[in-house]
Amino acid sequence: MQISYTDGKEFALTLIFIFIFNAAINITQHSFSGTDVFGYTSFLAYSTIPNIIFYCEFHLKFQLLNHHSALEDNLIFFTGQKGQGLNGDDFLVLGLRDGKVVYSYNLGSGTATIISKPLDLTLNIHVIHLGRYLQKGWLKVDDQKNKTVTSPGRLVGLNVFSQFYLGGYHEYTPELLPKGSRFKNGFQGCIFDVQVRTNMNQEFKAPGTPEGHPNSGRSVGQCKASPCSLIRCRNGGKCVESGSTVYCDCLAGWKGAFCTEIVTVCDPEHDPPHLCKQGGTCVPLPNGYTCHCPLGTSGIYCEQGMSNE
Repeated sequence: MQISYTDGKEFALTLIFIFIFNAAINITQHSFSGTDVFGYTSFLAYSTIPNIIFYCEFHLKFQLLNHHSALEDNLIFFTGQKGQGLNGDDFLVLGLRDGKVVYSYNLGSGTATIISKPLDLTLNIHVIHLGRYLQKGWLKVDDQKNKTVTSPGRLVGLNVFSQFYLGGYHEYTPELLPKGSRFKNGFQGCIFDVQVRTNMNQEFKAPGTPEGHPNSGRSVGQCKASPCSLIRCRNGGKCVESGSTVYCDCLAGWKGAFCTEIVTVCDPEHDPPHLCKQGGTCVPLPNGYTCHCPLGTSGIYCEQGMSNE
């Protein structure tokens, strides 16, 4: 952990955090207070996420402190750095602006941004799934439809070397942050169940080394209410809370953050699964499904290889 001795307030606040954080080892749902009277934001800083260059996927949940200042221009997470010389900006950032979720990334050749529909403020807990593969990014908020974007330019790799900041920047200095990644305020409320993976064949895990352990932080507490007391699982689903992980366990035939989406015959949750083979794409029909076969395959289920003879 780096401690700055150039600012007495920063040094004192950091010492306070060290004492509190080392004692509060049971914090599972982190509470962020936004910006304090000294102008510092509450935050957690985790070690750099490894192997994030070509693929990454994040899951997280949050609860807002209020429906006013917490929705104006507030950072949820950030990793990246401002470009130097011939190198462009590289960053990945998620935040709230004007009541909507904003997800942006830059691979060094221009910023790609996805903005959600306005949040449904009748929900106590909001669920976010997002990711990117090469230039393509996607964002799904609560039960809104998945939205996608493609970054400009030719670059396909995300080269970031900074720590992974949750809830706020270590210090908000606009001229030191990449353009397009700046949110004026820290997060106000609770963020929990943060999970990441950098390969689609990996399991999700919490950021940090060791897993789930931040390197540093400031003014972070424990959420008072149990998330399951706030989440409303629908259609017979039950809320399950295990440590920092909270989710709706849906009955057969339902899926989604709150069990409000119907499972179709082509979804991986469907039992039995569809029979499309060799990379065939399952397409739902009113009475069943059909398989769209990739080049070089044929058959009802794309099970046959096409002969070159």
